[in-house]
Amino acid sequence: TCRTSSSGIDVVRNKIKMFAQQKVTLPKGRHKIVILDEADSMTDGAQQALRRIMEIYSKTTRFALACNASDKIIEPIQSRCAVLRYSKLTDGQVLARLQDVVEQERLAVSDDGLEAVIFTAQGDMRQALNNLQSTNSRPLGYVNSGKRIPKCCDEPHPLLVKSMLGHCVEGDIDQAYKVVEQLWALGYSPEDIIGNIFRVCKTYQMAEYLKLDFIKEIGYTHMRVAEGVNSLLQMAGLLGRLCSKTAPPAAS
Repeated sequence: TCRTSSSGIDVVRNKIKMFAQQKVTLPKGRHKIVILDEADSMTDGAQQALRRIMEIYSKTTRFALACNASDKIIEPIQSRCAVLRYSKLTDGQVLARLQDVVEQERLAVSDDGLEAVIFTAQGDMRQALNNLQSTNSRPLGYVNSGKRIPKCCDEPHPLLVKSMLGHCVEGDIDQAYKVVEQLWALGYSPEDIIGNIFRVCKTYQMAEYLKLDFIKEIGYTHMRVAEGVNSLLQMAGLLGRLCSKTAPPAAS
């Protein structure tokens, strides 16, 4: 097995080609395997060279390409491969792995700390491990807790966002605005704030019809923020629209 994470044309022409050319004695039906990581970062020239190697040595060598964006792989290579797509890990799978790492490394963590790591990871195991490591490498007193992890990962705290949504469900725009104003004063970008509002809203306990209305308004606001209208007024407008979904009708 040949494993490589380099994607330059020299690696393809030398290391990969030399490995594919090697004559080895293997049982019938067995092949040499080339595992190429981060294949989507390869240049077009390197991919064309790899395609030719795949054609020539297909009887003796199998190629496995790992990538984040399959559309960056040229069509001639895609047509020669079976494309396997993997979804994000579930929270349960991330938790199981984190608990194993915590046990092996003998880390002191709390339940809300692990919950915060899972929230910030969003199904990405590498991100979860990085966040766990970064919080544990802080000076004494900077422990793995639900309060510290979002700050260490530089994200708006989900509990603050959750409290803001609670105020919106109650139709209390003044209290909801105070939370957004606080997050804004802490320096978080509108993209970070609106992203966490959406992530918290997905799991917030509320009536299903109301959650769908909230998600629709959050999505519209996210679109406006992405287009460049990313002021505090935009966030306040979102809160007003969310509160209007739950506020009782005005007396005629």
